[in-house]
Amino acid sequence: MQKTLVIILGPHAVGKMTVGQELAKITDLRLFHNHMSIELTRKLFAHSEKEWSVLNETIRKTVFELFAKGDFPGLIFTYMCAFDLPGEFEYLQKLIGLFKENGADCCVAELCADFDVRLVRNRSENRLLHKESKRDLEWSEAEMRRTSEKYRLNSYDGEKLPFENYMKLDNTNLSPEEAARKIAEYFGLECIQEEPSC
Repeated sequence: MQKTLVIILGPHAVGKMTVGQELAKITDLRLFHNHMSIELTRKLFAHSEKEWSVLNETIRKTVFELFAKGDFPGLIFTYMCAFDLPGEFEYLQKLIGLFKENGADCCVAELCADFDVRLVRNRSENRLLHKESKRDLEWSEAEMRRTSEKYRLNSYDGEKLPFENYMKLDNTNLSPEEAARKIAEYFGLECIQEEPSC
């Protein structure tokens, strides 16, 4: 069985989770979006407590190892990357290396969209359903602005990145289904038989 890791990068509310959900529907890959560990961890520890990071990373490391070494078609992982912090690439390369060591193909899709569009998506029913910590909209919008000012959350056009299989997709005017199909087509992901659009 060929194994695949798809990492979906992008800033807040660009659609990483939602596109990942649609990609999971048309492939045999399973989705592990970043807030699956965040929402559990925040129920036990404050973000400022060191135990928060320890538990969050332990959960992610365990999931990655189970999928990399287990008998699964693969995994979709969503991540908000600060492109101006070198440590971010080291983290992603370590994840990619784990899957490659176990015979997986690894793909990185970066999403970008206009900020005003992302503000609207930040209020979407699907996002608030799966991300309890985003339900305080005043706080989450302020956090979007604050983090976007502090870090560079998208690559520059034409920027050389340390990924072999990489695409950048502007999904400002794309539905999640359209974006997922474009990712599947670009990387040649095997789609399930019931999905005629791949």
